[in-house]
Amino acid sequence: MSIRVRLTVSALALALALGATTAQAQSITQALTAAYAYAPDLQSALLEAKSSAENIVQAKSRKLPTIGASVSGTYSWTAIGGPLQDNAALNAGLSYNQTIFDNFQTEAQIEAARAGAEIAEYQIRNTEQNVLLNVVQAYMSVLSDRQLVGLRQENVNFYNTQLSSARDRLEVGEGTRIDVAQANARLAQGQAAYQAAVNSLEVSEATFQRYVGSAPRNLQSSHNFARLIPSSLQSAIAEAESAHPAILTSKAAIRAAQAGSDAAKGAFGPTATVSGQIGTGIASPGGPQGVSGQMRLNINIPIYAGGALGSGVRQANLDQIRSEVDAMSVYDQIREAVISAWAGIQNADAQIQAAQSAVSAGQEVVNGVIQERDLGTRTTLDVLNAQAELISAREGLINASSSKVIATFSLLAAIGRLTANELGLPVETKTAVNYTQEVEDVWQELRVVEDD
Repeated sequence: MSIRVRLTVSALALALALGATTAQAQSITQALTAAYAYAPDLQSALLEAKSSAENIVQAKSRKLPTIGASVSGTYSWTAIGGPLQDNAALNAGLSYNQTIFDNFQTEAQIEAARAGAEIAEYQIRNTEQNVLLNVVQAYMSVLSDRQLVGLRQENVNFYNTQLSSARDRLEVGEGTRIDVAQANARLAQGQAAYQAAVNSLEVSEATFQRYVGSAPRNLQSSHNFARLIPSSLQSAIAEAESAHPAILTSKAAIRAAQAGSDAAKGAFGPTATVSGQIGTGIASPGGPQGVSGQMRLNINIPIYAGGALGSGVRQANLDQIRSEVDAMSVYDQIREAVISAWAGIQNADAQIQAAQSAVSAGQEVVNGVIQERDLGTRTTLDVLNAQAELISAREGLINASSSKVIATFSLLAAIGRLTANELGLPVETKTAVNYTQEVEDVWQELRVVEDD
């Protein structure tokens, strides 16, 4: 099979595939919805947030009582030098332990744990934005690659026509072998460009399936999410600084570091604990042994710990300073992302306008040069060069249109609005807030025991 035939068959297969899915068009909203439900990264972030919520419970437990029950029994016997003698004993008791004061270390640790749970919750939102932006990029990559495949197939067909025309003119003495060679060379270049577009499309479709969980169908670039963009750059920056999950994460991280510093300082103070036991025993043949119990108060005051306490405070203070420095860096990064995305939209608009003008003019140039070539005032090379400029302009229009959509969603992500809730996706929002509220009820273990 010749290269020309193989290209025609591939283009036909692609056309049939696109035609078969016309009735099943897949919008950007549908792709985002499917990805939100499918994304493993988002599910992992949700589980991480739930795990972080458990740190609150564990921190609270440090000043709550621990109560336990114990039952033990023994049986002994002997038959040495006389009749069999045996003895049985059963002991049962309750124990109680509680820290009643630890210089407010526990309160600081609870605050740090709550800040950590907030950080994990904001990480869900940040992961959500990254996932949705990746979906949009993959979506537009497939769409633009499909358009490029179709465009480059048209270009191959055009070069095939020009090669046939050059050969025909050569046969009647109106052309030259140079014209045939030039047309043949451009055809080879066009075939290579077409195959590169097909290969790129295969990669783009694989990436799309990775994020969405299914193969792309007939894609459409239209959307109405540009309405979410603020009216000015300064408004966009202000919104990002107040609502972007990365900035909210930084604020929570500062709180967590401050609480960690407070907890480290609290280690210098006294701690007081209370413990108690009560129990009874039954012995055979002696019968009940009565009830016994004890209570103990223990106060511990640290004096010297080999430098560990001071080092812990210094380390906590450094962590707090670092969290503040990191927050400043995050602010700068978000601001840069907003400005970059805003500029990307403006640049894409300018490129689209320029490309549209170039395509309109380029098509007229190609048609005119072909007519002049037929009249003998232009050469085949002139036609081939005009076509190359037209194809370049049309590819530029495809790329600029794709860049406009990606820049729009990038700006939404930069200001913190690329979320399922803001986009109005028909999904249940992934959040660990309810889980955190439930597990903060530290007495639920008792109710679980009662239910059992």
